[in-house]
Amino acid sequence: MKKLLLIDGNSIMNRAFYGIHLMTSNDGKYTNALYGFLSTMFSNMDEINPDYMLIAFDSKTAADVRKKQYDGYKKSRHKMPDELAEQMPEIKEILDAMNIKHIELPDFEGDDILGTAAKKFASDEVEAYILSGDRDLFQLIQSNIFVRIPKTSQGKTTTELYDEKRIEDEMGLAPKDLIELKALMGDSSDEIPGCKGVGPKTATTLLQKYKTIENLYDALEKGEDEFKPKLRDNLIENKDLIFLSRELGRIKLNANISDNIEDFKYTDWKNANVKKQFEKYSFKRFIEKYHLKELTDNGNYKNPFVDDNDIKSEEDTLDKELKNSLFVENISSFDNINLGDKFIFYLDTKPSEDDEKIIKKDIIGIGFYNFNTGKICYYKNPKNEELKKILEDKSIEKIGYNLSEDYVLLRENNIKLENIKYDAEVACYDLNPTNVKHSLKEIAEQYLNIDIEEYLPEKQINLFESLDEGKNEVGLYVCIIKKIYEYTIEKLKKDNSIKLFDEIEMPLIKVLGDMQFEGMQVDKNELVNFGTKLKQRIEKLTSEIYELAGEEFNINSTIQLGNILFEKLGLPAPKKNKKGYSTDVKTLEKLYDKHPIINKILEYRGLVKLNSTYVEGLIPYINKRTNRIHSYFHQTITATGRISSTEPNLQNIPAREELGRQIKKAFIAKDGYTYVDADYSQVELRVLAHLSKDENMINAFKNDEDIHRQVASRVFNIPFDKVTKQERSRAKAVNFGIVYGITSFGLAKQIGSTRKEAEEYIEKYFEKYSGIKNYMDNMVKSAQENGYVETLFGRRRYVPELKSSNYMMREFGKRVAMNTPIQGTAADIMKIAMNKVYEELEKENIDGKIVLQVHDELILEVNEKDKEKASKILKECMENAFELEIPLKVEVTTAKCWYDLK
Repeated sequence: MKKLLLIDGNSIMNRAFYGIHLMTSNDGKYTNALYGFLSTMFSNMDEINPDYMLIAFDSKTAADVRKKQYDGYKKSRHKMPDELAEQMPEIKEILDAMNIKHIELPDFEGDDILGTAAKKFASDEVEAYILSGDRDLFQLIQSNIFVRIPKTSQGKTTTELYDEKRIEDEMGLAPKDLIELKALMGDSSDEIPGCKGVGPKTATTLLQKYKTIENLYDALEKGEDEFKPKLRDNLIENKDLIFLSRELGRIKLNANISDNIEDFKYTDWKNANVKKQFEKYSFKRFIEKYHLKELTDNGNYKNPFVDDNDIKSEEDTLDKELKNSLFVENISSFDNINLGDKFIFYLDTKPSEDDEKIIKKDIIGIGFYNFNTGKICYYKNPKNEELKKILEDKSIEKIGYNLSEDYVLLRENNIKLENIKYDAEVACYDLNPTNVKHSLKEIAEQYLNIDIEEYLPEKQINLFESLDEGKNEVGLYVCIIKKIYEYTIEKLKKDNSIKLFDEIEMPLIKVLGDMQFEGMQVDKNELVNFGTKLKQRIEKLTSEIYELAGEEFNINSTIQLGNILFEKLGLPAPKKNKKGYSTDVKTLEKLYDKHPIINKILEYRGLVKLNSTYVEGLIPYINKRTNRIHSYFHQTITATGRISSTEPNLQNIPAREELGRQIKKAFIAKDGYTYVDADYSQVELRVLAHLSKDENMINAFKNDEDIHRQVASRVFNIPFDKVTKQERSRAKAVNFGIVYGITSFGLAKQIGSTRKEAEEYIEKYFEKYSGIKNYMDNMVKSAQENGYVETLFGRRRYVPELKSSNYMMREFGKRVAMNTPIQGTAADIMKIAMNKVYEELEKENIDGKIVLQVHDELILEVNEKDKEKASKILKECMENAFELEIPLKVEVTTAKCWYDLK
């Protein structure tokens, strides 16, 4: 029996695009849909072993014929994302190189092409298998036509086969009857109307009895009284729509394709052109798996005497290593085990019953790789003193994954992890910071081209769920960390990012770990009292809003609020959408002078958010044992290299509005201690001056001038000493707007000017500060040529948006290219400063710790007796973190309460 594999190109590409995080090739091209499509195609080719293949794609006019029949057909379908659209022609280029036939036809959707091919070629000698995520294709199923639906469960993709029996068992209807089903119930995804009030259950029941809608209407006309009155009325009223829906949902079987199945013959696709395509998109896994690296440019294998199946590739070796890692050696002690000068480890944990732990996990084992013996071992329920001896040994380099969390977990066990040499998560982040997903599974897939799930025993349900016999899984994780370590170290060296990784990122793990472990003390009563005041004000505002509205309503309901404002009160209404009127902040701010209710609603919203996010939102995070909040500090989240904070986000505590700032009154240093705070002065503008070499800006900083006043003077043509507060404020917006690549539209909105005025300000700025203009242009040009930009310290960010066909996306790419080196360099300088401060505090035996970092600000909690020494260390370390062409400057203040720090 010969086999024909038919693939729904749009369906599988779409599924791959949304199922896999955005990936890019070395030159910044998006590749996630390509990679996912090929993975799915290859797995199905391996399973089916087809004799013939055809891929069908939708043309741009594919849906037009059905839209002419019914203008609501697929009317609300969103436009294909640019990142996916860019990959559509590229998959076709790859298929061309593979000599796999693909077709798209005007006026025919991909389903129609697949249906035509399946019905035309399926026979007693040929079985047709249709691969698609679209269940509409079930209507094609017959004895020799099958549908394969991809399904992802727990991160692993499999394919489910549907035949006649399965359709009848699961749906209670024969495949040919499914088009009748769609006629009655419609299809919300394609916006096929069907019959009002008829759902799947009713439609199935009707078809099980009447088989077709013609038979159904014959029964209605005969006056059979078993129909409920409402159902009868709906069927009669919607008769035309039901017949139309059947026509819309029926797959056409008359697409103009060849009658000769041999035109779709599958041949060996491995050739030099395919190898070049896979190299272009950095598909190392496919090159190795299918031995393409053995191909020469003329398409021959380097060794013609070796059978293809006998060629040993790197993937074969990796596969063997991963399988062997499941058979680990048990140990009961570290005694007599020589780890040498480095080892890889992975902590095996389980959820802790102790709710007051900072990291709510208990250590139940440790897996490790011994470089001396080449063995992976597992120590179940390790003795704390043995772990302490090994992990605190400064002569042994530690290699692992997510070590910032391990660090805190170990600190809670009175173990301080020393000599952290390598973290797989951080290494992968440094190689591509725009890829924010760094789970072990995801980086194994991206950098090793393997699916962890394929190696885990069947019983393993959750990747990070530890079982009593979890040693095999831990052994696998250790092996994966080892392989990622070997690959990424070389890649970091090749990208000239190894110094950034070794000297900035790795020391920072301890710093951030200790910050989380130490936490910040919080006066819960202060928060509660503040929350009470907020609630009282909220209640008063609620009454006032009700009075102005003339009735009570749910202020938090967009629909109810919209009706009150735009229908009852008659305020100028924005365009109504499907959900009603928009009542977002932008809409309300435009109406602030139209009615007194608007300001009260805006204030109400602000207070509700303040209370829910920063009062009720913070209280649950106060650790009952320590009375402190232990926020997570992440170094692998932001694309620019900035540190971020979560659970809770302490970097987002309001800093400008006085009411919001009062939240900081709850953060008070412990008894006998005080806060020491230092804040960089205009660090990003100083970095910009250094990078751009702009003489005017450099001189302003060297002369310690007010840079915003200087910009106002030059851009607005005003004498320096005549610049007003408002003009300085506008110049400040221009200054920082330039750093963030602001548009004239954005600047106009920010400073309250016309767009034309904003354009003039930006033009004059670049005229007066031409060095900055040249720098910005050069950064964009460099990014277009190289595909990435870098900070002063080699932190690289890829900018694939610059190659987008979408104008807005390209403009975003330009802004990224301009501001990433500035923001990223400033972030790197802060990290260097943090490492220096941490080191000096320990070196000088200062009784104090870094407890918080907020962008350009660093806060220590220090014993009163060491306050002066700590202040000096903080200032010197931050100002001397890196030597720019103009000096870094910080202001140091001390206070018992965060609110009082200036």
